[in-house]
Amino acid sequence: MFLHQHNCIAQVDSVSNQKIFHSTFQKNKKKIKTVAAINIGLYTGSMATLYQTWYKNYPQSRFHTFNDNAEWQQMDKAGHLFSAYTMSKYSSEIWNYTGIETKKRIWIGGLAGVTYQTVIEVLDGFSSEWGWSWGDIGANIVGSTFFISQELAWNQQKLHLKTSFHKKNYHDPSLVARSNDLFGNSLAERSLKDYNGQTYWISADLKSFFSKSKIPSWLQISLGMGAEGMFGAMDNFLKDKYGNISFNRPDIKRYRQWYLAPDVNLTKIKTKRRSIKTALFILNSLKFPAPAIEFSNSSLHWKWMYF
Repeated sequence: MFLHQHNCIAQVDSVSNQKIFHSTFQKNKKKIKTVAAINIGLYTGSMATLYQTWYKNYPQSRFHTFNDNAEWQQMDKAGHLFSAYTMSKYSSEIWNYTGIETKKRIWIGGLAGVTYQTVIEVLDGFSSEWGWSWGDIGANIVGSTFFISQELAWNQQKLHLKTSFHKKNYHDPSLVARSNDLFGNSLAERSLKDYNGQTYWISADLKSFFSKSKIPSWLQISLGMGAEGMFGAMDNFLKDKYGNISFNRPDIKRYRQWYLAPDVNLTKIKTKRRSIKTALFILNSLKFPAPAIEFSNSSLHWKWMYF
């Protein structure tokens, strides 16, 4: 009798577990389809918008390559690296919602960044103004790899890639005109195009490297890279379509800048509200404004507040 009851209980438990497993599987499968649809929709929409606002206004050509590794003090390469890393991080977090295996989530999300950036590079390849850049592709791969490798090694991001931007204002009329023509007028355009105002950072979670210390979990130390004096990709010189010199400022020095500053990991701020957690996760891609030490032109400069 006891054995019979035990077998019945075991059978009921087995059926119950099968139902739970089936229900969980169906739920995760639905989430996967939802996330996949959202990714496809966002990807298609963003690419269509990018084409309409950027590439459509420039003449097209046959697919070609070009070497731009020496341009813009390599700030554009830092931008590619940051973008691929950030897209990988965001995509991986979205896929985490589906409940798929950790490694699958890391690889699917991680490769999304380099894939998205590669499609943009293809569009560049058909634009007569630019071209397929192997330097850009390399930066994209490094960005996604930087995310994937940390997740696989530590199951977290101990080193975060971030960005900051401040709009440059010039009193010289020729620089104002050149900036408006080259970088656009709006803040949105300037933040994307004006490398003089961009800074790219790598912020380290100090607590994650010194777990037994009393360092606050939100405190980071950050190393930044910027550049100044750039009013052209290679030099501050421009001829119009008739061959006339329209801009020539060899007196303006082009140079790189390095920064050291404290930073804040916003994701370490405790909150139970999912909407706030999401907002902090997104905002954590931006460097927190703070005092900084700048090293440029072989000398140190103190910034009371830098962003």
